[in-house]
Amino acid sequence: MNTTRVDLRKVWVPGLLLIILVLLAALPVRRPGYTVILVGSILVYIVLTVSWVIFSGPTGYISLAPAAFFGVGMYASAVLGMALPLPVVICIGGLASSCLALAVGALTLRLRGIYFAIFTFGLVELIKHLLLWYEINMTGTRGRFVVLVDNNTIYYVMLAILVMTLLAAYLIRRSRYGLALQSIGQDEEAAVHAGINVTALKIVTFGISAVFVGAAGAIWATQLTYIDPYIAFNPLNSFMPVLMAIFGGVGQLYGPILGAAVLAYSREVLITEFPYYYMLLFGIMLVVAILYLPHGLVGLMQKLWLRVSGGQHANT
Repeated sequence: MNTTRVDLRKVWVPGLLLIILVLLAALPVRRPGYTVILVGSILVYIVLTVSWVIFSGPTGYISLAPAAFFGVGMYASAVLGMALPLPVVICIGGLASSCLALAVGALTLRLRGIYFAIFTFGLVELIKHLLLWYEINMTGTRGRFVVLVDNNTIYYVMLAILVMTLLAAYLIRRSRYGLALQSIGQDEEAAVHAGINVTALKIVTFGISAVFVGAAGAIWATQLTYIDPYIAFNPLNSFMPVLMAIFGGVGQLYGPILGAAVLAYSREVLITEFPYYYMLLFGIMLVVAILYLPHGLVGLMQKLWLRVSGGQHANT
């Protein structure tokens, strides 16, 4: 009986994800217009959150660099969008972000705890102000115009990036490298003594996670007419993935997906309905969730399931 239950759990989550992806693929046909833009923005946050979880989830290293990788992708689209085809621009945006992550990881992933978090956030501010200085003093401008792409194309490209992100997260988590990353999070010194090349593994995983963030930034920039360093390197794009992952629960892969979807939709609704108070309301909602949902939405769902299943067994 227990074996059957475990097998069912392994089947229903991928099956549900497949059904959701099919429905998402049909969305532009059934609900064109604003709905496509709204869901596309939610997909962006899911990609950012799952990419963050690929590295930070198992290792316990809190990275605040997603805004840097996202901004690099956006600027790659702004600089190269007129000269190269869109798929090439997206690939370059992802590779440029990955190269940045590998370089930063080689320098900083020997740091631990709060020092790594502070450095990665400082990276966002450093790139933002360097670009701002360069544009004002060297080019005499601030920001760049972006080649626009229709909303349906942006949506389908973002959906494809999401699928690749989920596939990479799943394969890494199920591989021996995923086990090695978890051992780093549990006891890094023990992992070193067990023969794991801890530094190389962290750097490579950090680089892989940045690919999808940069690609998402490259395609999402095409929805904007104009970007500048403050738009591209918005610090919220570093903090939101962390909050969304914690809100959903990092223990299971579907936790960050659920947390990102709920909070991204809530953010859009609050901005629309309460434009002057949405940050206050959003902050209150996050504080309440952190205080009363220590294991995220996934933990709440598991508790409810145990109560329901326990009640059913008691009745039988």
